[in-house]
Amino acid sequence: MEIQSNFSLKKYNTFGIEANAKQFVAVHSIAELKTVLAANQNEKKFILGGGSNMLLTKDIDALVIHIDLKGKKTIKEDDDFVWVESQAGETWHDFVLYTIDNNFGGLENMSLIPGNVGTTPVQNIGAYGTEIKDTFVSCEAMNIETQEMRTFNNAECNFGYRESIFKHEVKDQYIITSVIFKLTKRNHKINTSYGDILAELAKANITEPTLKDVSNAVIAIRQSKLPDPKELGNSGSFFKNPILLKSDFEKIHQKFPEMKFYEVSETEVKVPAGWLIEQAGFKGKRFGDAGVHKNQALVLVNYGNATGQEILAVSKEVQKTVFETFGIQIEAEVNVI
Repeated sequence: MEIQSNFSLKKYNTFGIEANAKQFVAVHSIAELKTVLAANQNEKKFILGGGSNMLLTKDIDALVIHIDLKGKKTIKEDDDFVWVESQAGETWHDFVLYTIDNNFGGLENMSLIPGNVGTTPVQNIGAYGTEIKDTFVSCEAMNIETQEMRTFNNAECNFGYRESIFKHEVKDQYIITSVIFKLTKRNHKINTSYGDILAELAKANITEPTLKDVSNAVIAIRQSKLPDPKELGNSGSFFKNPILLKSDFEKIHQKFPEMKFYEVSETEVKVPAGWLIEQAGFKGKRFGDAGVHKNQALVLVNYGNATGQEILAVSKEVQKTVFETFGIQIEAEVNVI
């Protein structure tokens, strides 16, 4: 465990932005994490997971602690369910494939989402009708100041749409070190409610899909729409889908009857941000080495040497134009550093 100075973070963020950390250390165990925190109590700290949900707009004037805790195991099971624990540094997609290989159900719709397991509760990540909160049992987290461990159960996490307690009440106070999920062993609840998944299954003449079938369908859909960060820098969806009160949406919908939407409750609807951005004319648009992806307008990309500031400028222009066009504010899902 070595602390390095003036360390390049280009390989540690999926946008591939060139930025340096004042200091950098990777930790591989709870003991190492505790040691680093205790020995650097007066240093500013920046916690780094998979680097998939952030846009670096400057160098990090802090000690960057990369959470590289590995391991996964079954901690208990009965006839119907299994409780699986993953360490925070496991790659999310690899963990999803591990659960599918063991015929554990619940995470298959979230295949190929970039990032590590430890950051999934922070965002309450989700895709194709499922979210982390649906299978999340608890997570272990270390208090940055005291190095004491605490367990957060599902209710304590205050999960919402891409929201949790870790983005608000206890932001920058804890480091998630492991997560436990409760998954099905039989009578799986196969969720194919999204049209894209049904279409993909139909292409393969699959009428009774398995967990693996759903995962393969999701992977195919994501690969057709989303660029591989190893080939084209990006962080997946850059913006949240806006949720509007039905009363507000109805006024907007009268002006734009072709606008797509999904009901999320009796009083709210969700509008696809990708549709708004595409209609505003940004899909496939390039500004130097920063731009909006040609297949999915929700995704901002780095074509090679874009700076974080340049990508941020594109995001602000998108937000401004969408608001001027539709009167709808879209928020960044990505953390801007």
